[in-house]
Amino acid sequence: MRPFVLAVHGSSLPTAAATLERLCDAVEDLGGIRPVVGHLDHQSPSLAEALSEGAVVVPLLLGDGYHRTVDIPAVVEGRGIGCLLARGLSGEPAIAVALRDRLREAEERAGVRADAVVLAAAGSSRAGGNDGARVAARQVRLLLPGVPVRVAYCSAAEPSVPEVVAGLRGAGHRRVVVATHLLAPGRFTVALSSAGADAVAAPLADHVGVARLVLRRYEAVLLRGSGVRPEPALLPEAA
Repeated sequence: MRPFVLAVHGSSLPTAAATLERLCDAVEDLGGIRPVVGHLDHQSPSLAEALSEGAVVVPLLLGDGYHRTVDIPAVVEGRGIGCLLARGLSGEPAIAVALRDRLREAEERAGVRADAVVLAAAGSSRAGGNDGARVAARQVRLLLPGVPVRVAYCSAAEPSVPEVVAGLRGAGHRRVVVATHLLAPGRFTVALSSAGADAVAAPLADHVGVARLVLRRYEAVLLRGSGVRPEPALLPEAA
């Protein structure tokens, strides 16, 4: 088996490290291999420091913005001898299921049932960088029939989360809940608490469905790298 590296954005919040630790625990329980976490910002080890020869790098990112399309490939190409790079997590049905589950947990904590949902994504100014959030919103709508789901962004794109919450309130919705299209605690999750919603869901990284998805990304790269064509059930696109 090749070494397994998760490329993450990084956050200085201690709760972010704890969330990623739970993700790594779940991946190890499921697949028998423990990922090493490499950070793009804020924390050590950096992604470059985490790379070892022949590693499979899975970007722990929900969008295809600058980090996924430029930063991570550059580090892997420049510092990773014989390393292989997997796709990110953008647009996967498993992410929509995790969003739905976290939403239900937030509703239960707050004692409400959403009559409107704001899917809060990080946001990207890069072409295609917000496609994952838009796909996730469409998928969540199918899981929450009759409940409007609107996409909003924490930075770099519009509309903002407070704007969309306010717009839904103005349209007559009384129980607005934020579905957090983010993986770990950080400055964006802190800001969501003041967006004016009735409840805010937790981030997604320590949901078991995310652990399964990350492991499938790793396994699919192993199969491609060995010259074996993946079976349909093991393809990254499979839910």
